[in-house]
Amino acid sequence: MKTRIKICGLTREEDVDAAVAAGADAIGFVFYPPSPRYVAPQRAAELARRIPPFVDVVGLFVNEVPEVVRAACEALPINVLQFHGDEDAAYCRQFARPYLRAARVRPGLDLVEFAGSFPDARGLLLDAFVEGYGGGGHVFDWTLIPPDLPSYLVLSGGLTADNVGDAVRRVRPVAVDVSSGVEASKGTKDHSKIAAFVAAVRKADESI
Repeated sequence: MKTRIKICGLTREEDVDAAVAAGADAIGFVFYPPSPRYVAPQRAAELARRIPPFVDVVGLFVNEVPEVVRAACEALPINVLQFHGDEDAAYCRQFARPYLRAARVRPGLDLVEFAGSFPDARGLLLDAFVEGYGGGGHVFDWTLIPPDLPSYLVLSGGLTADNVGDAVRRVRPVAVDVSSGVEASKGTKDHSKIAAFVAAVRKADESI
């Protein structure tokens, strides 16, 4: 099975173009104002015009008021919503769009129970537990992922071209999500790192 690839936290036209050219399946925009990768919906709409058909547009939100999420959905063609805060299932489903629910993985967190709390989620995105929201470029212990997780698994957290192949082979996620691992600086992507990341995922797919 082809592992899907999401490149997240894009803020520049040339970075969107590079991700699309490398073969990314999804482009992520961060609508969380404290993040250095934040883009306003109007800016994201400009960037989204560069994304061709059949490449998903993903909007990332953290504990946002519903009106802001709806306004972003009206401003640009968001295919999938991604929630990283304390949102419950009722909150996530109110927008009538496919959504991913992020879990910050740490010992003691029952991921099966967590996934069961979001039965209508398109998938569960697993990230490292750090202060604040997002994985902060840290890899978590993949052995904490239960084999009977009742949800499609999207793997995030400290992935780079150097470790994503091992991640794909060991965890077998349906998708991988990268941001800081393909950056030159926060919010600025390194195009050679994007290409290397995608190539590493495809090589791992071929070996499975």
